[in-house]
Amino acid sequence: MQISRRRQLANAVRVLAMDAVQKANSGHPGMPMGMADIAEVLWNDHLRHNPGDPQWWDRDRFVLSNGHGSMLLYALLHLSGYPLTLDDLRAFRQLGSHTAGHPEHDPQRGIETTTGPLGQGLANAVGMALAEKMLAASFNRPGFDLVDHHTWVFLGDGCLMEGISHEACSLAGTLQLGKLIAFYDDNGISIDGQVQGWFTDDTPRRFEAYGWHVVPNVDGHDPAAIEAAIVAAKQQDRPSLICCRTIIGYGAPNKQGTEATHGAALGVEEVAAARQKLGWVWEPFVIPEDIRSGWDARERGARRQAQWNDLFARYKLAFPGPAAEFERRMRGELPDGWSAVVEEYVAQVAQSGGSLATRQSSQQALNAYGPVLPELFGGSADLTGSNNTNRKDSRAVTGEDASGNYLHYGVREFGMSAMMNGIALHGGLIPYGGTFLVFSDYARNAMRMSALMKQRVIYVMTHDSIGLGEDGPTHQPVEHLPSLRLIPNMTLWRPCDGTETAVAWAAAIEWRDGPSCLALSRQGLPAQPRSAEQLANIKRGGYVLQDCKGMAQVILIATGSEVALALEAARQLTQDGKRVRVVSMPSVCVFERQDEAYREQVLPGGVECRVAIEAAVPDTWWRYVGLRGAVIGMTSFGASGTAQDLFRHFGFTTECVVRRVTELLA
Repeated sequence: MQISRRRQLANAVRVLAMDAVQKANSGHPGMPMGMADIAEVLWNDHLRHNPGDPQWWDRDRFVLSNGHGSMLLYALLHLSGYPLTLDDLRAFRQLGSHTAGHPEHDPQRGIETTTGPLGQGLANAVGMALAEKMLAASFNRPGFDLVDHHTWVFLGDGCLMEGISHEACSLAGTLQLGKLIAFYDDNGISIDGQVQGWFTDDTPRRFEAYGWHVVPNVDGHDPAAIEAAIVAAKQQDRPSLICCRTIIGYGAPNKQGTEATHGAALGVEEVAAARQKLGWVWEPFVIPEDIRSGWDARERGARRQAQWNDLFARYKLAFPGPAAEFERRMRGELPDGWSAVVEEYVAQVAQSGGSLATRQSSQQALNAYGPVLPELFGGSADLTGSNNTNRKDSRAVTGEDASGNYLHYGVREFGMSAMMNGIALHGGLIPYGGTFLVFSDYARNAMRMSALMKQRVIYVMTHDSIGLGEDGPTHQPVEHLPSLRLIPNMTLWRPCDGTETAVAWAAAIEWRDGPSCLALSRQGLPAQPRSAEQLANIKRGGYVLQDCKGMAQVILIATGSEVALALEAARQLTQDGKRVRVVSMPSVCVFERQDEAYREQVLPGGVECRVAIEAAVPDTWWRYVGLRGAVIGMTSFGASGTAQDLFRHFGFTTECVVRRVTELLA
């Protein structure tokens, strides 16, 4: 049987995929086997990358949105020369391996993002392509295309069925992201079988309506047709969708084209039959040297990066200032003097008084920090005026001009959040985006992915409680604060005034080990006086805001708008002869990172009478108040009415707090 060179190279991917899945007896062999020919053309003829330096700044980004086919990516990385070994492939889906069931962000090994929740990889890719376009607009100069790379994404029917694909791809078309090229694996099969029964969209026309360049009906097993489609796509000034007709499980004679290849090992007999049909005579995990050399991209990649390094060296000589700024931003470092800016601004805010909604305090912090952080890239899901996410220096990014620093995402909370993940993963920008806290439900899985990948993404969530008032229970978050705190690696801040907001913003910008969420009020909150020590302790997440003489009898713990309530209740309790300490805890997450000695200092174990006050579901507060304490929180949804009436109706009053403390002390 005569097999072309390209088909032999693609078959190496196919056999590695089916062998690894068979050894693990778990996985998805069908997609890797079906998309192998597309991957071979892309990776060998077009992908601009260097396996010897997986984090080269101007590399092409490759995203596997249909992440269940992870063995396709692992085989490509291994064969092209990344530090992913045959032993790693043999350990597919095993505890501690580098080859997880779905790709997990691993920049050292060339895995650009974590994928698996369908559609999010596609949205990540939109964010990456946007970051490339913005950085190019900021740093490129005539004759110096310093930032000049493509973002490639593989996706399947499931990605297109998920609603996030509409959110992200609609915006990608509007933004004219010409260096975003997507390959649709149109194999007609999902887990439940042939998709004709539940997915009959005219996908090419759908994407044409978004403003994409579309190449329909490409034979996904014909290298010449794939090559022609890629060449055409690279010439566009708008994103491209290449629709590839493929056979899922290509090469498995008895199962190809069926759901039997989608999410299970083929079986020993079918693997043997596939080897025979593919003309692959080697044992499992054995790749002959001529095939391996055909895939090896290390020399080619090193040569391409060396050319870019030479370009950058000449750029440095011609434009030393922008070059230094580019290096700083791509390293994720904050500018010199950043700490001084924060210290001066926090001190300034601490001296001010009055009453201001923390969403407004947030905007003031952005106006203070933004001018010294050109990488701080903002946006809102059509709530700019409510979230106060725009700054004095905000300029909108558009399809025609990507040199701005603000994006109107439209009503796309999920798409915005997943795009911000892609922007952060790309590097060079720190993204923040706003919506109402209650609509974090729409964004939740992307927020979870931010945390899973430990990306520096900042979520600005305003209208944080029943205090938003008349919009009623559909817009009033009650379960959202505790549920966000439960996400590992997510840092939630709920500041009580402008000073805490200023500290929270600085902390979010500085925190590089995960996302931050700022929960901000609609209603005005009074500024609180603080000593120098209290001011310094805000960044520790929880601190003593007001204390008593001697050992406290009662500790009141509060966040956000309820801190003022706790202080008023403490005043009345003190008048009644009680010794009361008030602890403001703007970030439970950060407080938990403090050493035990500090936490004991703030919340001494000897004081058992504790009351936590927060206009949210109370469950997570019991760890701080203990069995002898109490929580004043929300045990139902909210209602429509003024903020003042709602707080009174739901028991957030001085009288209620005093009464509860009195009962505990009785």
